[in-house]
Amino acid sequence: MSRNALETATLALEHKNEGGADKGVLDQITREIKQFGGDLKGLKDSMEKDLHDVRKVAEEAKGAAAETPEVKKLIETVQLSVTEKHAAIEKIVKDLQEQADRVETAMKRKPLGGPDADKDETKHAVSFFEAKAAAAGNLAWQNRPNAETADIEGYRSWAKNYETYLRSKDERAIEQKALSVGSNPDGGYLVPTARSARIITRVYESSPIRQLATVETIGTSELEIPIDIDEADAGWVGETEARPETGNPDLGLQRIPVHEIYAKPRASQKFLEDASVDVEAWIDRKVSEKMARVEATAFVIGNGVNKPRGILTYPAGSAGDRKTILQYASGGATTITADAIVGMPFQIKSEYLANSVWLMKRSTVAAVMLLKDGQGQYLWRPALQPGQPSILGGHAVNMADDMPIIGAGNLPIAFGDFQRGYTVVDRLGITVLRDPYSAKPLIEFYTRKRVGGDVTDFEAFALMTIAAS
Repeated sequence: MSRNALETATLALEHKNEGGADKGVLDQITREIKQFGGDLKGLKDSMEKDLHDVRKVAEEAKGAAAETPEVKKLIETVQLSVTEKHAAIEKIVKDLQEQADRVETAMKRKPLGGPDADKDETKHAVSFFEAKAAAAGNLAWQNRPNAETADIEGYRSWAKNYETYLRSKDERAIEQKALSVGSNPDGGYLVPTARSARIITRVYESSPIRQLATVETIGTSELEIPIDIDEADAGWVGETEARPETGNPDLGLQRIPVHEIYAKPRASQKFLEDASVDVEAWIDRKVSEKMARVEATAFVIGNGVNKPRGILTYPAGSAGDRKTILQYASGGATTITADAIVGMPFQIKSEYLANSVWLMKRSTVAAVMLLKDGQGQYLWRPALQPGQPSILGGHAVNMADDMPIIGAGNLPIAFGDFQRGYTVVDRLGITVLRDPYSAKPLIEFYTRKRVGGDVTDFEAFALMTIAAS
């Protein structure tokens, strides 16, 4: 019996599960089974002949007074032959059952091949080379593998030898190792993690006062601005009448001091050396963005104590009175009316209108967009191009997160010429002192900026107020 040949055929069937069991493999199995059946029939026939001989000897031995040594030897030989052949048949039957079970198991496996086998192999090859490029740190959309560029033959060679790579070197027992990416000790340590060079950053809203105002850079601790708030006297006179002296205009002076913003983050030396990103540049960017938001907030609501003074901190007043800003009622107890939006530009002098803009919080913008005029037309005019401001009453709208919401007693909208009305003073831009000594083993990044700001022309804009409840 060629049992090894049957085992070979069965293994061939198992490996054929990638493309389905083809006719050649099934024919080979059929031939082996037929040969096995022939061997089994021969053993059965031989066993029946031996049994016939045993019966014949027993018949001839009947009536004998005593069994001769020859007869005893013959009977023992035949019995031994029968016993050996019976054992052989049992072993063959057992092997056949095992082989049949293996064939059944192999036949029940889901074929991975078929018409889409090449497509699946190409897909696996592309995934393999993508993972390989990602592990090397050079995967980009420009060089991402695809069906045309993937080395299919190289992938086949890798797949063919991968199982051998995973097996142990102990020849006494072939044991496949249970490697798992999900467990670091079981192989996870060997699987590299791809890390993007991009950092997802939270977006913060701020106020655009610096972009709207006048910005001056100085070399001292404060900026002095002459204020011309008076006018000269003049009058009518006859041809021969005396010309007495007229009044002279007075000048004022406004001082805007600069204040200091600081930050002092820390990082360990090891972290700076081993991090996969430029930590110092990341810290510098984060601190710079925070300082910009802090100063923008001060330009709106700062109280002037160790910080700039904001546009919302001055009391209500009439036009022409310095240190006061005109406040215009919204027309509703807790809302903004369309009439107030239409009338607000007329609260400041015509000289300022050409460069005037709206300033309000994003939620206020959403409320104002719904306002309509007497004919049912929306007052809001959306921008015609991306990046351009929308128009409200003929003037651009700027969103400022530091402006208050619509609520009783609040000032949710400012309108006017901020370039003439507010001045930002820069003394010293952002400077960073890298200090590796004061907090060893930590590195301190002492960051400073000196800036000031204040309202300089109090007639340049007006504020809309919501009536207190």
